[in-house]
Amino acid sequence: MNRPQEFSRYRHDIEVKLRSILDRYRLPLYDMIRYHLGWIDESGVVFSGNPGKMLRPSLCLFACEALCGDCLKALPAGAALELIHNYSLIHDDIQDNDEERRHRPAVWKIWGRAQAINAGTATKAIAGLTINEYKSLGLDPQKILDMHLLLEETVLTLLEGQFLDISFEGRTDISMDEYLSMIQKKTGALIAASLKAGAMAASDRPETWEQFYRLGMTMGAAFQIRDDILGIWGSAEVVGKPTGSDIMKKKKSLPIVHLFLNASAGEREFISGIYDKHELKNPEITAVIGLLEKKGSRRYAENLVRQYSAECLDLILGLPVSDEYKQELAGITNNLSKRMS
Repeated sequence: MNRPQEFSRYRHDIEVKLRSILDRYRLPLYDMIRYHLGWIDESGVVFSGNPGKMLRPSLCLFACEALCGDCLKALPAGAALELIHNYSLIHDDIQDNDEERRHRPAVWKIWGRAQAINAGTATKAIAGLTINEYKSLGLDPQKILDMHLLLEETVLTLLEGQFLDISFEGRTDISMDEYLSMIQKKTGALIAASLKAGAMAASDRPETWEQFYRLGMTMGAAFQIRDDILGIWGSAEVVGKPTGSDIMKKKKSLPIVHLFLNASAGEREFISGIYDKHELKNPEITAVIGLLEKKGSRRYAENLVRQYSAECLDLILGLPVSDEYKQELAGITNNLSKRMS
Protein backbone atom coordinates (compact mmCIF):
# COMPACT_ATOMS: atom_id res chain seq x y z
CA MET A 1 0.00 0.00 0.00
CA ASN A 2 1.34 3.41 -0.97
CA ARG A 3 1.27 6.26 1.48
CA PRO A 4 -1.29 9.00 0.83
CA GLN A 5 0.24 11.72 -1.34
CA GLU A 6 -0.62 14.27 1.34
CA PHE A 7 2.04 12.73 3.58
CA SER A 8 4.99 13.33 1.24
CA ARG A 9 5.78 16.67 2.86
CA TYR A 10 6.42 15.08 6.26
CA ARG A 11 8.61 12.13 5.37
CA HIS A 12 11.99 13.88 5.27
CA ASP A 13 11.53 15.58 8.65
CA ILE A 14 10.38 12.33 10.27
CA GLU A 15 13.32 10.33 8.90
CA VAL A 16 15.84 12.97 9.99
CA LYS A 17 14.29 13.07 13.45
CA LEU A 18 14.35 9.30 13.88
CA ARG A 19 17.98 9.10 12.79
CA SER A 20 18.99 11.87 15.19
CA ILE A 21 17.28 10.02 18.04
CA LEU A 22 19.03 6.71 17.29
CA ASP A 23 22.39 8.47 16.77
CA ARG A 24 22.60 8.85 20.56
CA TYR A 25 22.83 5.08 21.05
CA ARG A 26 25.89 3.14 19.90
CA LEU A 27 25.72 -0.41 21.34
CA PRO A 28 25.10 -3.29 18.87
CA LEU A 29 21.64 -3.54 20.48
CA TYR A 30 20.67 -0.36 18.64
CA ASP A 31 22.04 -1.63 15.35
CA MET A 32 19.26 -4.22 15.47
CA ILE A 33 16.78 -1.33 15.59
CA ARG A 34 18.57 0.45 12.73
CA TYR A 35 18.44 -2.80 10.76
CA HIS A 36 14.71 -3.14 11.40
CA LEU A 37 14.16 0.45 10.26
CA GLY A 38 15.92 -0.33 6.97
CA TRP A 39 18.99 1.85 7.50
CA ILE A 40 21.73 -0.82 7.63
CA ASP A 41 22.16 -4.46 6.69
CA GLU A 42 22.85 -7.20 9.22
CA SER A 43 26.60 -6.47 9.07
CA GLY A 44 26.12 -2.80 9.88
CA VAL A 45 26.72 -1.57 6.33
CA VAL A 46 24.59 1.42 5.32
CA PHE A 47 21.57 0.11 3.45
CA SER A 48 18.81 1.93 1.62
CA GLY A 49 15.89 -0.22 2.67
CA ASN A 50 12.18 0.22 3.23
CA PRO A 51 11.56 2.02 6.54
CA GLY A 52 7.80 1.61 6.22
CA LYS A 53 4.96 3.94 5.33
CA MET A 54 5.33 6.20 8.40
CA LEU A 55 1.56 6.53 8.45
CA ARG A 56 1.29 7.22 12.18
CA PRO A 57 3.84 10.02 12.54
CA SER A 58 2.48 11.58 9.35
CA LEU A 59 -1.02 11.64 10.84
CA CYS A 60 0.45 13.17 13.99
CA LEU A 61 2.17 15.97 12.08
CA PHE A 62 -0.90 16.50 9.89
CA ALA A 63 -3.19 17.01 12.90
CA CYS A 64 -0.75 19.50 14.41
CA GLU A 65 -0.36 21.44 11.16
CA ALA A 66 -4.12 21.52 10.59
CA LEU A 67 -4.66 23.09 14.02
CA CYS A 68 -1.77 25.54 14.31
CA GLY A 69 0.02 25.69 10.96
CA ASP A 70 3.33 24.30 12.30
CA CYS A 71 3.75 20.55 11.90
CA LEU A 72 7.20 20.52 13.53
CA LYS A 73 5.68 21.06 16.98
CA ALA A 74 4.51 17.45 16.76
CA LEU A 75 7.82 15.99 15.57
CA PRO A 76 8.97 14.46 18.91
CA ALA A 77 5.53 12.91 19.45
CA GLY A 78 5.37 11.63 15.87
CA ALA A 79 8.82 10.04 16.15
CA ALA A 80 7.86 8.45 19.48
CA LEU A 81 4.72 6.94 17.96
CA GLU A 82 6.65 5.56 14.99
CA LEU A 83 9.05 3.92 17.45
CA ILE A 84 6.10 2.44 19.36
CA HIS A 85 4.77 1.05 16.09
CA ASN A 86 8.12 -0.54 15.27
CA TYR A 87 8.47 -1.96 18.78
CA SER A 88 5.16 -3.72 18.22
CA LEU A 89 6.29 -5.04 14.81
CA ILE A 90 9.52 -6.52 16.19
CA HIS A 91 7.61 -8.33 18.92
CA ASP A 92 4.74 -9.34 16.62
CA ASP A 93 7.20 -11.06 14.26
CA ILE A 94 8.48 -13.15 17.17
CA GLN A 95 5.01 -14.07 18.40
CA ASP A 96 3.64 -14.79 14.93
CA ASN A 97 6.78 -16.64 13.83
CA ASP A 98 7.00 -14.38 10.77
CA GLU A 99 10.44 -14.80 9.25
CA GLU A 100 10.34 -11.70 7.04
CA ARG A 101 9.53 -8.04 7.53
CA ARG A 102 9.54 -5.65 4.55
CA HIS A 103 11.09 -8.32 2.30
CA ARG A 104 14.09 -8.92 4.58
CA PRO A 105 14.71 -11.41 7.39
CA ALA A 106 12.98 -10.30 10.59
CA VAL A 107 15.19 -9.17 13.49
CA TRP A 108 14.57 -12.39 15.44
CA LYS A 109 15.51 -14.51 12.43
CA ILE A 110 19.03 -13.01 12.41
CA TRP A 111 19.77 -12.35 16.09
CA GLY A 112 17.43 -14.82 17.79
CA ARG A 113 14.22 -14.35 19.74
CA ALA A 114 15.83 -13.26 23.02
CA GLN A 115 17.86 -10.45 21.48
CA ALA A 116 14.93 -9.38 19.29
CA ILE A 117 12.84 -9.00 22.44
CA ASN A 118 15.59 -6.75 23.81
CA ALA A 119 15.62 -4.70 20.60
CA GLY A 120 11.85 -4.28 20.61
CA THR A 121 11.71 -3.31 24.28
CA ALA A 122 14.58 -0.84 23.79
CA THR A 123 12.64 0.74 20.92
CA LYS A 124 9.68 1.26 23.24
CA ALA A 125 11.89 2.79 25.95
CA ILE A 126 13.47 5.21 23.47
CA ALA A 127 9.97 6.29 22.42
CA GLY A 128 9.16 7.29 25.99
CA LEU A 129 12.41 9.20 26.34
CA THR A 130 11.72 11.06 23.11
CA ILE A 131 8.65 12.72 24.63
CA ASN A 132 10.95 14.33 27.21
CA GLU A 133 12.33 16.54 24.42
CA TYR A 134 9.26 18.71 24.96
CA LYS A 135 10.83 19.97 28.22
CA SER A 136 13.46 21.90 26.28
CA LEU A 137 10.78 23.13 23.87
CA GLY A 138 8.89 24.79 26.71
CA LEU A 139 5.76 22.65 26.55
CA ASP A 140 3.55 22.78 29.63
CA PRO A 141 4.70 20.07 32.11
CA GLN A 142 1.15 18.75 32.53
CA LYS A 143 0.82 18.31 28.79
CA ILE A 144 4.14 16.42 28.69
CA LEU A 145 2.81 14.13 31.41
CA ASP A 146 -0.42 13.69 29.42
CA MET A 147 1.64 12.68 26.37
CA HIS A 148 3.56 10.13 28.44
CA LEU A 149 0.26 8.74 29.72
CA LEU A 150 -1.11 8.59 26.18
CA LEU A 151 1.91 6.54 25.04
CA GLU A 152 1.71 4.11 27.97
CA GLU A 153 -2.06 3.66 27.65
CA THR A 154 -1.64 3.07 23.92
CA VAL A 155 1.04 0.42 24.46
CA LEU A 156 -1.20 -1.34 26.98
CA THR A 157 -4.12 -1.22 24.55
CA LEU A 158 -1.90 -2.61 21.77
CA LEU A 159 -0.91 -5.49 24.03
CA GLU A 160 -4.55 -6.18 24.85
CA GLY A 161 -5.26 -6.33 21.11
CA GLN A 162 -2.35 -8.68 20.50
CA PHE A 163 -3.49 -10.87 23.39
CA LEU A 164 -6.97 -11.12 21.89
CA ASP A 165 -5.61 -11.78 18.40
CA ILE A 166 -3.46 -14.67 19.66
CA SER A 167 -6.35 -16.03 21.74
CA PHE A 168 -8.49 -16.22 18.57
CA GLU A 169 -6.09 -18.66 16.88
CA GLY A 170 -7.63 -21.80 18.37
CA ARG A 171 -11.24 -20.60 18.24
CA THR A 172 -14.00 -20.89 15.67
CA ASP A 173 -16.65 -19.10 17.74
CA ILE A 174 -15.32 -15.53 17.55
CA SER A 175 -18.17 -13.02 17.53
CA MET A 176 -18.09 -9.98 15.28
CA ASP A 177 -18.11 -7.71 18.35
CA GLU A 178 -15.05 -9.51 19.71
CA TYR A 179 -13.23 -9.15 16.43
CA LEU A 180 -14.05 -5.46 16.04
CA SER A 181 -12.93 -4.82 19.62
CA MET A 182 -9.63 -6.54 18.88
CA ILE A 183 -8.86 -4.44 15.80
CA GLN A 184 -9.80 -1.24 17.62
CA LYS A 185 -7.14 -2.11 20.18
CA LYS A 186 -4.49 -3.55 17.89
CA THR A 187 -4.80 -1.10 14.98
CA GLY A 188 -7.14 1.73 15.91
CA ALA A 189 -5.48 2.73 19.18
CA LEU A 190 -2.13 3.72 17.67
CA ILE A 191 -3.70 5.64 14.78
CA ALA A 192 -5.99 7.40 17.27
CA ALA A 193 -3.04 8.22 19.55
CA SER A 194 -1.15 9.66 16.59
CA LEU A 195 -3.90 12.10 15.71
CA LYS A 196 -4.49 12.96 19.37
CA ALA A 197 -0.78 13.59 20.07
CA GLY A 198 -0.62 15.95 17.08
CA ALA A 199 -3.64 17.81 18.42
CA MET A 200 -2.07 17.96 21.88
CA ALA A 201 1.10 19.52 20.46
CA ALA A 202 -0.97 22.23 18.75
CA SER A 203 -3.95 22.89 21.02
CA ASP A 204 -4.80 23.35 24.69
CA ARG A 205 -8.38 22.12 24.24
CA PRO A 206 -8.92 18.53 25.51
CA GLU A 207 -12.22 18.34 23.64
CA THR A 208 -10.28 18.87 20.38
CA TRP A 209 -7.82 16.13 21.34
CA GLU A 210 -10.73 13.74 21.84
CA GLN A 211 -12.29 14.66 18.48
CA PHE A 212 -9.08 13.63 16.74
CA TYR A 213 -8.85 10.48 18.88
CA ARG A 214 -12.38 9.35 17.90
CA LEU A 215 -11.54 9.97 14.25
CA GLY A 216 -8.40 7.85 14.59
CA MET A 217 -10.24 4.92 16.14
CA THR A 218 -12.79 4.95 13.31
CA MET A 219 -10.11 5.41 10.65
CA GLY A 220 -8.15 2.50 12.17
CA ALA A 221 -11.13 0.17 11.85
CA ALA A 222 -11.60 1.05 8.16
CA PHE A 223 -7.86 0.66 7.55
CA GLN A 224 -7.65 -2.76 9.22
CA ILE A 225 -10.72 -4.22 7.55
CA ARG A 226 -9.41 -3.08 4.16
CA ASP A 227 -6.14 -4.77 5.10
CA ASP A 228 -8.09 -7.95 5.89
CA ILE A 229 -9.71 -7.82 2.46
CA LEU A 230 -6.37 -7.33 0.73
CA GLY A 231 -4.86 -10.17 2.78
CA ILE A 232 -7.21 -12.56 0.98
CA TRP A 233 -8.10 -10.96 -2.35
CA GLY A 234 -5.20 -8.56 -2.90
CA SER A 235 -2.90 -9.09 -5.86
CA ALA A 236 0.81 -9.60 -5.40
CA GLU A 237 1.49 -6.44 -7.43
CA VAL A 238 -0.44 -4.29 -4.91
CA VAL A 239 0.22 -5.88 -1.50
CA GLY A 240 3.43 -7.79 -2.20
CA LYS A 241 1.82 -11.07 -1.10
CA PRO A 242 0.05 -13.77 -3.11
CA THR A 243 -3.74 -13.94 -3.23
CA GLY A 244 -5.00 -15.81 -0.18
CA SER A 245 -1.87 -15.12 1.89
CA ASP A 246 -3.85 -14.59 5.11
CA ILE A 247 -5.60 -17.92 4.57
CA MET A 248 -2.23 -19.58 4.00
CA LYS A 249 -1.16 -18.17 7.38
CA LYS A 250 -4.51 -19.32 8.86
CA LYS A 251 -5.31 -15.85 10.16
CA LYS A 252 -8.74 -15.26 11.68
CA SER A 253 -9.32 -12.03 9.80
CA LEU A 254 -12.74 -10.40 9.51
CA PRO A 255 -13.90 -12.28 6.37
CA ILE A 256 -12.99 -15.61 8.03
CA VAL A 257 -14.83 -14.64 11.21
CA HIS A 258 -17.88 -13.77 9.09
CA LEU A 259 -17.59 -17.09 7.27
CA PHE A 260 -17.54 -19.13 10.48
CA LEU A 261 -20.54 -17.18 11.79
CA ASN A 262 -22.58 -17.80 8.63
CA ALA A 263 -21.47 -21.27 7.53
CA SER A 264 -23.52 -24.41 8.05
CA ALA A 265 -22.35 -26.99 10.56
CA GLY A 266 -20.89 -29.07 7.73
CA GLU A 267 -19.13 -26.08 6.21
CA ARG A 268 -17.67 -25.06 9.59
CA GLU A 269 -16.34 -28.58 10.04
CA PHE A 270 -14.82 -28.44 6.55
CA ILE A 271 -13.13 -25.07 7.20
CA SER A 272 -11.90 -26.19 10.62
CA GLY A 273 -10.37 -29.27 9.04
CA ILE A 274 -8.45 -27.11 6.58
CA TYR A 275 -7.28 -24.69 9.29
CA ASP A 276 -6.13 -27.61 11.47
CA LYS A 277 -3.64 -28.70 8.81
CA HIS A 278 0.02 -27.89 9.36
CA GLU A 279 0.40 -26.37 5.90
CA LEU A 280 -2.22 -25.31 3.38
CA LYS A 281 -1.93 -25.91 -0.34
CA ASN A 282 -3.45 -23.92 -3.21
CA PRO A 283 -6.56 -26.13 -3.69
CA GLU A 284 -7.44 -25.69 0.01
CA ILE A 285 -6.93 -21.92 -0.16
CA THR A 286 -9.09 -21.81 -3.29
CA ALA A 287 -11.81 -23.80 -1.50
CA VAL A 288 -11.89 -21.36 1.42
CA ILE A 289 -12.02 -18.36 -0.95
CA GLY A 290 -14.92 -20.03 -2.75
CA LEU A 291 -16.84 -20.37 0.52
CA LEU A 292 -16.08 -16.76 1.42
CA GLU A 293 -17.59 -15.63 -1.87
CA LYS A 294 -20.58 -17.93 -1.44
CA LYS A 295 -21.39 -16.57 2.03
CA GLY A 296 -20.91 -12.92 1.04
CA SER A 297 -17.99 -12.41 3.41
CA ARG A 298 -16.13 -10.05 1.09
CA ARG A 299 -19.28 -8.01 0.47
CA TYR A 300 -19.88 -7.81 4.22
CA ALA A 301 -16.32 -6.57 4.82
CA GLU A 302 -16.54 -4.03 1.99
CA ASN A 303 -19.78 -2.67 3.44
CA LEU A 304 -18.17 -2.29 6.86
CA VAL A 305 -15.29 -0.33 5.33
CA ARG A 306 -17.79 1.98 3.64
CA GLN A 307 -19.67 2.39 6.92
CA TYR A 308 -16.57 3.31 8.91
CA SER A 309 -15.37 5.62 6.11
CA ALA A 310 -18.69 7.48 6.17
CA GLU A 311 -18.36 7.86 9.93
CA CYS A 312 -14.85 9.26 9.40
CA LEU A 313 -16.17 11.88 7.01
CA ASP A 314 -18.84 12.95 9.51
CA LEU A 315 -16.18 13.28 12.23
CA ILE A 316 -13.90 15.27 9.90
CA LEU A 317 -16.69 17.80 9.25
CA GLY A 318 -16.83 18.53 12.99
CA LEU A 319 -13.11 19.22 13.41
CA PRO A 320 -12.04 22.81 14.24
CA VAL A 321 -9.79 23.12 11.17
CA SER A 322 -10.07 24.89 7.84
CA ASP A 323 -11.99 23.42 4.91
CA GLU A 324 -8.68 22.91 3.10
CA TYR A 325 -7.44 20.55 5.82
CA LYS A 326 -10.82 18.83 6.04
CA GLN A 327 -10.61 18.09 2.32
CA GLU A 328 -7.06 16.78 2.70
CA LEU A 329 -8.07 14.56 5.63
CA ALA A 330 -11.04 13.26 3.66
CA GLY A 331 -8.61 12.37 0.86
CA ILE A 332 -6.33 10.57 3.30
CA THR A 333 -9.29 8.60 4.67
CA ASN A 334 -10.35 7.72 1.15
CA ASN A 335 -6.83 6.51 0.31
CA LEU A 336 -6.58 4.33 3.41
CA SER A 337 -10.03 2.80 3.16
CA LYS A 338 -10.31 2.31 -0.61
CA ARG A 339 -7.00 0.65 -1.41
CA MET A 340 -7.83 -1.70 -4.25
CA SER A 341 -6.90 -5.36 -4.74
